[in-house]
Amino acid sequence: MTLMAEEDLLVEKPQKLSSYLTRSLLAVAFLASFGSSMLYGYNLAVVNSPAQYIKEFYNETLVEIYDWAPDEEILTLLYSVTVSIFAIGGMCGALLVGRLVTKYGRKGTLVRSSVLVFIGALMMGFSRGCRMPAMVIFGRFITGVHSGISLSVVPMYLGEIAPKNLRGFLGLVPSIHICLGVFTAQVLGLHELLGKRDHWPMLLSLIVFPTLVQLLLLPWFPESPRYLLIEKGNVHATIEALTWFRTKGNIQAEVEEMQEEQRSLSSVETVSVRSLLTDRCVRWQVITISVVNISMQLSGIDAIWFYTNEIFKDAGIPDPSIQYTTVGTGAIEVISGMLGCFTIERLGRRPLLIGGFLFMGFCCIGITVSILYQTELPFMRYISVGCVIGIIAGFCIGPAGVPFLITAELFKQSHRPAAYTVAGCLNWLSNFTIGFVFPFLEVATGPFCYLIFCAICWGVAVYTIFIIPETKNKTFMEISQMFATKNDILKEELSTSSILKMAMINGYGALVEKKEEVRR
Repeated sequence: MTLMAEEDLLVEKPQKLSSYLTRSLLAVAFLASFGSSMLYGYNLAVVNSPAQYIKEFYNETLVEIYDWAPDEEILTLLYSVTVSIFAIGGMCGALLVGRLVTKYGRKGTLVRSSVLVFIGALMMGFSRGCRMPAMVIFGRFITGVHSGISLSVVPMYLGEIAPKNLRGFLGLVPSIHICLGVFTAQVLGLHELLGKRDHWPMLLSLIVFPTLVQLLLLPWFPESPRYLLIEKGNVHATIEALTWFRTKGNIQAEVEEMQEEQRSLSSVETVSVRSLLTDRCVRWQVITISVVNISMQLSGIDAIWFYTNEIFKDAGIPDPSIQYTTVGTGAIEVISGMLGCFTIERLGRRPLLIGGFLFMGFCCIGITVSILYQTELPFMRYISVGCVIGIIAGFCIGPAGVPFLITAELFKQSHRPAAYTVAGCLNWLSNFTIGFVFPFLEVATGPFCYLIFCAICWGVAVYTIFIIPETKNKTFMEISQMFATKNDILKEELSTSSILKMAMINGYGALVEKKEEVRR
């Protein structure tokens, strides 16, 4: 493309920066989420239905190979390792995010990491035929590594390709797919489908199909324009990528905003996690992403998911109907996620976080009260079911997706990979901790353990009210400046006005210098 053609791309159709949700944006959002985020939700729920069959497989193979019949406690321990190793893999994957996205880009990382899904799926799929329980555990670990990478990279990629007025909508598309993955695993795990003794390896390995679709189509889409311009300095590729994703509107203002951010950075090199944690200019941003990502798991949602069947059983629902009731909760998750996705640009990030956590806190109190009085008042058992559904719905509307979105919004390009590494590690570590600690916590405190979750939910809601600003329709530079006062720094330290003041079209740095040389 010639220099004049690049200028034409910047100035054609001089209308307001596109607020349109183009086909390209929608396609890449659904494609990236379908082959990555959906697998996270699927892997969370897929082991619930065949739990007994997996234990029986472990028992059979240990007897065959070692002539040793383990007791129920050993089998439960092996199954617990099978479930929790996914979170350990996720934490390992989160630690790799910073280096991968810096070296390969956002889209490039998603494409390359898909090979992990095929390796993990093959190990789990052939584990029964090979009579090797370790293949199930290692397969879960490898798929966990993939989920740890994609859970951070997908929101980062979508946050960087979206115009600021659509960042919230596209940022919650992955959370919808997480809910959809949970729902899909619940449906396929029904006894009438793949929830049978001979079919559980196939159920675990079906993850290859969404990833295959992503692997075939995603490479045809452009890389993140912000990555191409700010980190690679490729103006030509940036303009082409923006033109692909926008198709309508004047992209000049968006390129200018990217260059403003690029010139405000003391270095375009990606900062390390250590540098991020010691940088006083982003102190409150780091505290904020730590609070919201830890609270996602410590809100008790994982404990609720884990004990849903038990609560429904206590409510008097017949055992054959419990699996269908659980599928119903999965459908509510999907609907709630879609509700949050379509309202976030109207209501903003803060209302969804505040409302979601407050509502979850009230439902936690409802569960505590209903458990305490369900013997005297039988109808309280059904209130337990309603509160469980309420917690799941409240979580999926806001707290499920907003933390990943604002992790992208609160940091500039140089700090974003390290921020996602920190957020991802805290998220996965909290996930593992609550899954490991909750059974002991429940034994020690009984139904009052849900009051602990209530306190956490309300504490985060209060933190959001007083600390987290509304980031809707704000540029990344504007959001950084909003935190300047909290971080006790001057706005001038974030940017130098003499550098940031640029002309509209004739101030594009290297692009303009080349034009001047041609004219001479």
